[in-house]
Amino acid sequence: MIEGTIPTRVAALIRTTALNVGVTPAELDAIIPTVDPASLADDLVRVPTEWAWRAWELIDASAGIGSGLLATDIADRRGLYVWDYPFISGPILGDSARNALGVRGVVADPSIGWVVMQNGRLLTVRDTVAIDPDPLLAPLEEFMLSIMLRRVRAATRRYLVPDRVAFSHRASNRYNYLVDEFGTSHIEFGCPCAEITFLDAGTLSTQTTPDLGAMLRHYAEIVLAASNPAPSWRQNLRATITIALREGDLTIDEAAQSMAMSARTLQRRLHEMGTSWRHELESIRYEQASRLMRDTNLPIQSVAARLGYADARTLRRAIRRWTGQGTDEFRRRLHDRNALGTNANVAG
Repeated sequence: MIEGTIPTRVAALIRTTALNVGVTPAELDAIIPTVDPASLADDLVRVPTEWAWRAWELIDASAGIGSGLLATDIADRRGLYVWDYPFISGPILGDSARNALGVRGVVADPSIGWVVMQNGRLLTVRDTVAIDPDPLLAPLEEFMLSIMLRRVRAATRRYLVPDRVAFSHRASNRYNYLVDEFGTSHIEFGCPCAEITFLDAGTLSTQTTPDLGAMLRHYAEIVLAASNPAPSWRQNLRATITIALREGDLTIDEAAQSMAMSARTLQRRLHEMGTSWRHELESIRYEQASRLMRDTNLPIQSVAARLGYADARTLRRAIRRWTGQGTDEFRRRLHDRNALGTNANVAG
């Protein structure tokens, strides 16, 4: 399993790339862990790296070579938000590149091993962590190195041509598209890691000021600190059910409509996750019943209404089914456990 998270802005451009090359929404929605497309509009949430990796797999299977550059084109049109600026956060390119990779978490999984190295006249940006399996790296490495090149050119306002471009994935017989993108035929494949090297570029001015550079780095750090994991598709479903129960009973058709899908698709997604509509609905009703009967003095009829039950008798049967207890005993035990927890906190 691949751990970590990426920002929603990058996840959104990966999703758009996938759709543009013929991957269907159903294929993307079937990726586990699930990502709700609605969450991709929030720049302060993050999605699992595992989802992005599986989406790249679909892109590679559908479009093959050159598909990584399609994502780069989308990034150029839509921008990468905060990460468009650290490349002008230092007085010279070498410093700016180090600043940009220092806050790479605003555009990628923070655990990726990109580093900046200067050796005499050479400035190299390198991915120090090789990831398997090999074939999936092609579009991802194309995207990362081409993004790096375009940001370096924008920062220096020069059409810089790399001295060398290296990919860890296997060579393709057709890579003229890479020559066109990078402006050089000095492209190698099957290397230990992906990297791009420039000659006499590290000291080029990025035309910024120290105060502006510090402000840009600080803002990127604030965005990283304020970001939170995006809710999963299942969490969004449970939130939909919870809200709807407050307004009355909820059917699978209504829930599916709220999530912009058909009831059949919703049932299929639930089956793929090893659960069912009935299980999710009952689970939430149990959680809400426990909370209401523990934290309030609402009569059983009112609790039943808040859970979308027709009457108190239906809730009583549900409590018996969930716990094997009657309603009064269930509420008493909830109060007893709550009291024990409060006393333990006070003693602590």
